[in-house]
Amino acid sequence: MTANSAPSLSTIIPTGPVHAVVADDFLAVNRTLLAQLTSRIPLVETIGQYIIESGGKRMRPLLVLLAARSVGYQGDQHITLASLVEFMHTSTLLHDDVVDESHMRRGRPTANDAWGNAPSVLVGDFLYSRSFQMMVNVGSMRIMKVLSAATCVIAEGEVQQLVNVGNPDVSEATYFETIQGKTAMLFEAASHSGAIVAGATPEQESALQHYGRYLGLAFQLIDDLLDYQGDASTMGKNVGDDLAEGKPTLPLIRAMQTGTPEQAKLIRQAIRKGGLEQLDDILAIVHNTGALDYTRQRAEEMIDKALAQLDALPESAYRDAMTQLAHMAINRHA
Repeated sequence: MTANSAPSLSTIIPTGPVHAVVADDFLAVNRTLLAQLTSRIPLVETIGQYIIESGGKRMRPLLVLLAARSVGYQGDQHITLASLVEFMHTSTLLHDDVVDESHMRRGRPTANDAWGNAPSVLVGDFLYSRSFQMMVNVGSMRIMKVLSAATCVIAEGEVQQLVNVGNPDVSEATYFETIQGKTAMLFEAASHSGAIVAGATPEQESALQHYGRYLGLAFQLIDDLLDYQGDASTMGKNVGDDLAEGKPTLPLIRAMQTGTPEQAKLIRQAIRKGGLEQLDDILAIVHNTGALDYTRQRAEEMIDKALAQLDALPESAYRDAMTQLAHMAINRHA
């Protein structure tokens, strides 16, 4: 892609029944994303367009749009809000891939693989900065407070995950604290800010905030489960990537709790060392100890909590879409 070539809108609009209910809003979001990528530095546009074009489910902007519409919002500030939330997420992807030394995301080379670490980090900084410019344009101090606080929690979650790498003594409680920060926080901030921009009642605002939180936790739990039973062609990354990086995710934590001392010792050594030398043995252990079933069970608990929040919302196609979204999150294979 050249610096001046923009991705087609049709290539970056997610499809499916959940997205269809806010299809017009998504068109507006994508126009905003492309417009806000404008920079006097061509490389900023090139890398920004590349990662935006790479697609994805657009879960976080979708949450903003559905949350706002579910309580009857008829304005257009949710478009700016959804766009800036996507920029915030995209910037974390650029940074994460550098930290994790990743080479593939969504089935394509990562930006750091294509352009190098320094440009990826700096363009990530640009997108974060642009998101705050857009936040000012929304004109809500409450939304500014929610999103700025979320950025701190997200950064802390990423640092906590980095500290956890190679540490087999990470507890289940610490694991949940980590994924609340690094993943669920932006889901929560997206649905919460969507409720605020729409002027939701206090009960509705709390419900939408917690819906996003539980959905985000479930999403990460399934992501960690798929690292041990998915496949690269559908996931866009390799099975065992977390193990290779020495990340003690819930499947490993649970397997160490319920497996034999010998099995626990093998997992502890694999976490400390990283790499994939013991991948086949570890895969057998997480399956045989029921660790994957346990991880899915915890994800289902989170989805049940998310769905319970929707009782506070009026019946609508948007609430129905949020119900579908929760089921999709728990049943996805990529």
